[in-house]
Amino acid sequence: MPATPHTDPAVRNPIGSHVPVGKGLVAGALTTALEMGAETLQIFVGNPRGWALSAGKPADDAAFSKALTERGMRAFIHSPYLVNLGSPTAATYEKSVQTVAHNLLRAAQTGCEGVVVHTGSFVDASGDPGLFEAAVRQVREGLLPILETLDDESAPWLLLEPTAGQGRSLCAGVEDLHDYLAALDFHPKAGICLDTCHVFAAGEPLDEPGGATAAVYRIAEIGGPGRLRLIHANDSMDVRGAFKDRHQNIGQGHIGEGAFEELFAHPGTDGVPFVLETPGSREVGHPDLPLLKELRARAQG
Repeated sequence: MPATPHTDPAVRNPIGSHVPVGKGLVAGALTTALEMGAETLQIFVGNPRGWALSAGKPADDAAFSKALTERGMRAFIHSPYLVNLGSPTAATYEKSVQTVAHNLLRAAQTGCEGVVVHTGSFVDASGDPGLFEAAVRQVREGLLPILETLDDESAPWLLLEPTAGQGRSLCAGVEDLHDYLAALDFHPKAGICLDTCHVFAAGEPLDEPGGATAAVYRIAEIGGPGRLRLIHANDSMDVRGAFKDRHQNIGQGHIGEGAFEELFAHPGTDGVPFVLETPGSREVGHPDLPLLKELRARAQG
């Protein structure tokens, strides 16, 4: 995080969306992002619902990285949905570790700032605390060696995204971040991606005045300054504490616009990009992106 607060809203909090790669990193993802007026973007670098590890093309990677640098644009990779470092299935766990490592490599190759990884689940309904503890040990054993390879300041971040609390989550909501980060020795390259829908579904009162403000302060208390690196800006189709991961368009769900204004105004979000994952937000002309820009202007004007 900058020592001196940013004064340009587009630099302080660049706003963008998850975009499809389609025709390629530049011809597809970057072109789409620019056409929609995005200031930042998020992509998959392979099949989001498969295990195949795409090697990419060096020329395309270099062109994308160069274009990002020239435009001062920040980009992120989201790991595949299948990744679950808490899984009791050995094959799933092993593939998850390999996929996270591969996605971090692809981030370095493409000039992306970080890789978002869901914090996972131990997938068991018995309530046996031993299974939870075993899953946390798995997370430590799988992620710490990867984090230790990120020894350069310019290396991409591993961005931990708490889940909505469904399916025996290892980390849902803000409070669970402490134990999860502790399992990783609060590694300096373990950042946080705050998904507003997820933490709301897990019980965070973002729908109340001051709720989003308190959440950001609590994240800083838990992880220290600069740990929050990305915000997934999503409203929620369901009420607070429903443990359902169903994203809604900004201002049309149970969170409401006020929470996003609070996030834009908070000193703890200085330098933090906002990425949309709402219904239709990958399409050029979708209203959520200009609405977020309006809320940013309202909060910082």
